[in-house]
Amino acid sequence: MKIIDMRCRPAYLHDFFGATVGNKAYEAAIWLNKRVGTRGDLEHFTPSLSKEGFLEEVKKGGLSHAVVVGRRTPDQQISNDFLHEITNDHKELLAIGGVDPALDGIDESIKEIDRIVGELGLAGVDIEPGFAHPPRHPDDEIYFPVYEHLASKKIPLALMSGPTTPNPVFNDPAHLAKIAQTFPSLPIICYHGYYPNTAALVGVAFRYENIFPVPDMYGFLAGSEIFIKAGNTFLQDQLLFGSSYPFRPIRQSIDDFIAFGFDEDILEKLLYKNAARIFGL
Repeated sequence: MKIIDMRCRPAYLHDFFGATVGNKAYEAAIWLNKRVGTRGDLEHFTPSLSKEGFLEEVKKGGLSHAVVVGRRTPDQQISNDFLHEITNDHKELLAIGGVDPALDGIDESIKEIDRIVGELGLAGVDIEPGFAHPPRHPDDEIYFPVYEHLASKKIPLALMSGPTTPNPVFNDPAHLAKIAQTFPSLPIICYHGYYPNTAALVGVAFRYENIFPVPDMYGFLAGSEIFIKAGNTFLQDQLLFGSSYPFRPIRQSIDDFIAFGFDEDILEKLLYKNAARIFGL
């Protein structure tokens, strides 16, 4: 079965993912693995401290594609050029670049979108409003010119919000409705499934078919069961799989996802077809 892992980053990408053995960020990566249900070796991600090791992990995991998600916030920045460098020569790797209109301005962000998609060949754009300074909701007016540009260029939008959002007030799926309604052709990928506000996200996704939840590592925690029932019914063309590696093993996450009991024909959509449609694969 073909599988696209919608959130799969190598440890060497950034200190946040465990790039430096023994520092506080590395210990935090181990802590997070424990919290989201990693079984066995909590340092399973160490092979991905090298480029070759990460590619081997993707292969061993049985992935058709791994989506390496970037980030641009005041507190954490991953170079879009670096994302291009590590994915460009590997057909099994896709990259989503990061922009921050609140940090860089609208015009510069639009210019960067055209560069990372048109020149660097990245597959989408990630924005993280809850991590801005000051934090914002995704339907803040500053983002709408960027959304309009993405929609006009048929570029997928990724938004990330979950329990790590500094202020939980900004982890509210209700603010997705205005975006989805205004730009019905814009695919809106929702990383972390807005955990623990899973029911609210499922409710918004019920109303707007261009919302694509990715529960990723939080999909294996109590409170995410609603994604299983919704995935077997009305959400079967929208729900996406993600391991959130290096914070959870790839193969374990696939096996755990399959064990949820999705119908076989639906499982193929969730693991591959829905994501393939978004990226035009």
